[in-house]
Amino acid sequence: MRRSARRRRTVSAYRSEGRIVVLLPARMSRSEEQQWVDRMVNRLERRAAREAAPPGDAALQQRAVALSERWLEGRARPRSVRWSDQQQRRWGSCSIDAGAIRLSRRLATMPSWVVDYVLVHELTHLLVADHSAEFHAWVAHYPDTARAQAFLAGVEHGTGMGPEAD
Repeated sequence: MRRSARRRRTVSAYRSEGRIVVLLPARMSRSEEQQWVDRMVNRLERRAAREAAPPGDAALQQRAVALSERWLEGRARPRSVRWSDQQQRRWGSCSIDAGAIRLSRRLATMPSWVVDYVLVHELTHLLVADHSAEFHAWVAHYPDTARAQAFLAGVEHGTGMGPEAD
């Protein structure tokens, strides 16, 4: 644990030489300190467990690779593709640096062409990070794009739980 007079509000933690280092504001009480240390250690342990876990749902990974081959000239190569229970406001997300795609488990009961659209959308982020005209041109290679967008818009309207822009 390291306290700093310059650190006002933030708490952070990292691993160094097999130890966990927690950085805290100097003015923090001992009880707050213990709460934050426990919280940050748990956070680092959960992260390590996720990183050590298998790279994702194999069937979903294969599906993404096949979609990339068919609609994106095989240019999008995700390192992992998996379902996520954490995404309640987004249909999917793409971590470009990690090559990781996550799909909301809410999609699992939707028609396959809707899931495929979301996968193509997220795969395209591996090619074009933003939502520019170039991005939309790649996504439009998937023939059910408009239909899937309309389907998802209907779900969002009906449930009142639309996703955030990704």
